Amino acid sequence: MPNPWTGVGNPYTREEVRGRLMDTIAKKKAIIAAGAGTGISAKFIEKGGADLLIIYNSGRFRMSGHGSTAGLMAYGDANAVALEIGEYEVLPVVNEVPVICGVHGSDPRRRIWHHLLKVKDMGFSGINNFPTHSIVDGNFRQILEETGMGFEKEVEMVRIAHKMELFSIVYVATAEEGVLMAEAGADAIISHVGTTVGGSIGVKGASCSMEEAIERTQSIIVACKKVNPDLFFLAHGGPINTPDDVSQVLAATEAQGFVGASSLERMGVEASLTELTERFKSLGINGD
Repeated sequence: MPNPWTGVGNPYTREEVRGRLMDTIAKKKAIIAAGAGTGISAKFIEKGGADLLIIYNSGRFRMSGHGSTAGLMAYGDANAVALEIGEYEVLPVVNEVPVICGVHGSDPRRRIWHHLLKVKDMGFSGINNFPTHSIVDGNFRQILEETGMGFEKEVEMVRIAHKMELFSIVYVATAEEGVLMAEAGADAIISHVGTTVGGSIGVKGASCSMEEAIERTQSIIVACKKVNPDLFFLAHGGPINTPDDVSQVLAATEAQGFVGASSLERMGVEASLTELTERFKSLGINGD
């Protein structure tokens, strides 16, 4: 049930969000979490029945026609952008679906506990670790870790969020990262297998095959279940793009749902606007 002082909708407590997701699973339905970079996206994703809405700073870039990876770059203040989208665009128009705030937990300029208090006070019902350094690898990842801006900062953020009774749904790229998040008190684990393919600004080739995506997703689930069997497990990215792709992953793993940002928001806009414009342009006029 929603908190009595809000009348309806956000903020929900951690247990209220968990209860809603458990109800979805009890109905044998997949949990669908969707990224929303604009109020209009949020309004109609909610109408479509999504279980969670997640605000990413990358949503602003995505809906401006740029690749989602721009959200990982120094093109703006990720934490400020996510709060702004939530406060002025999404939270005012969402009636009932829990809204999750993307938080850049490794931002060295912020006391993360203080920022999470702002997130909670604004009316978000939980947090997500985005931008996340889990999807950064190689020499740059090593530099981030060695200079105090690594994945452990995201784990600490989740540990603090758990103490604050904020629901946390987090990205991990490996089973080892998943275990760290499970131990920190995360509520839901998302296996991130790479940038989403397809569309006008998605990557051209998947970062892994569907078989590899399934294998990695299941390995994360198996490892995390040993820490906490009550976690929720979702899949995201790479070749997992369409409903058919998601169905394949759900059938081959113990995943209970899917997180779609580009897959829902951007792909939906690209396809529908192109088709609608083409229909308008097919119209003729009278005259000799």
